[in-house]
Amino acid sequence: MFWKRKPKTQDGQEATDSAAEAVVDDTGATEETARAEATSGEKAATADKKADAEKAGEPEGAGASADSDDAAGDSADDTAGEKAAPAAADDDESAAGAVSADAGSEGAPDAGDTDATETTDGADSEKTDSEKAEDEDTDSEKTEDEAPASSDVFADDTEEAGVTGPDSEGVTRVRAAVSFEFDDEKFEYIGNTWIVRADDDGVVVIDPGPDAEAVLEAVGEREVYLVACTNAYAPHIESAVKIAEETEAPVALHPREMRLWRRQHGAEHRPDYEIEGGGSMTIGDLQIDVVALPGTSPGTVGYSISQLGVVFSGDTLRKGEPGMVGNTYIDYTTQLASIGESLLSLPPDTRILPDRGPATTVAAEGKNFDSWV
Repeated sequence: MFWKRKPKTQDGQEATDSAAEAVVDDTGATEETARAEATSGEKAATADKKADAEKAGEPEGAGASADSDDAAGDSADDTAGEKAAPAAADDDESAAGAVSADAGSEGAPDAGDTDATETTDGADSEKTDSEKAEDEDTDSEKTEDEAPASSDVFADDTEEAGVTGPDSEGVTRVRAAVSFEFDDEKFEYIGNTWIVRADDDGVVVIDPGPDAEAVLEAVGEREVYLVACTNAYAPHIESAVKIAEETEAPVALHPREMRLWRRQHGAEHRPDYEIEGGGSMTIGDLQIDVVALPGTSPGTVGYSISQLGVVFSGDTLRKGEPGMVGNTYIDYTTQLASIGESLLSLPPDTRILPDRGPATTVAAEGKNFDSWV
């Protein structure tokens, strides 16, 4: 509740008026008292002249008149006192009001000021809570967009060789240092090999890079059901033959990648399965769909496992950008078509696990697509 205080000038004016009324009342009372005393004196003198004749007592009329006048004087005095008392009280109250006003102006809040302050503070608090709620809503929206990638154990931006996982879906990442020559240039980076749990007994190895020993160690005692390659560039097939021979696992590759395969492994080691986009494989408890992704190479494919909510994109799509071979786009238009039609058409929360760099999601990369066109 807000309180309204009268101005000081009005308080002072009221005090002055009250004092003036008291003075007027006092003057009237004094005049009445003087007249009463004069009348009493005259009557007393008359009584003295007749004292000898009327020794039996004072005239009752004179005494009564004197008593009446005295009573009138007392009444007048009482009336004046009564009138003066409220005036004095008004004066005191006005002075007290002035002091209170001065005290309030010096920083001592009265009840009204306190209520006003509390109301204002409450409004500020509500406003602050509202603003916080809006910030939380904004952060919540950002979190929803970023959650699939940021909560992914493979979403880290660090590039160090080593093993990460398995995650909650049974996927393990093995990182190794890659040395890759393309167009007479040498490129060095950290590449990803993926190991996917197919059931309790076996796994699928995707894009086996240069470190066969690290991959086999991560596999452990389990069986390798399949070695699947996204294309035949060296970082995706370098240890394919060694892992296949040691685990007696078959190798799967698109037939249009055979020329690159022979450069790495020769004609004597051929892949066991020729795969193409649109096909699917049931391995262990998993159904793996082959996704055609031409662009970086004519026979590039991806492997989508919808029950795990993941797609292995090879070098076609990496976090924040279409993948390059070395520092070159082989067929950029075809690659963009593969990204837009085959990868970004998957459910938004699908995780994209590429051949290098951190994991991302279809939703996150869908926001970037227009900037690539």
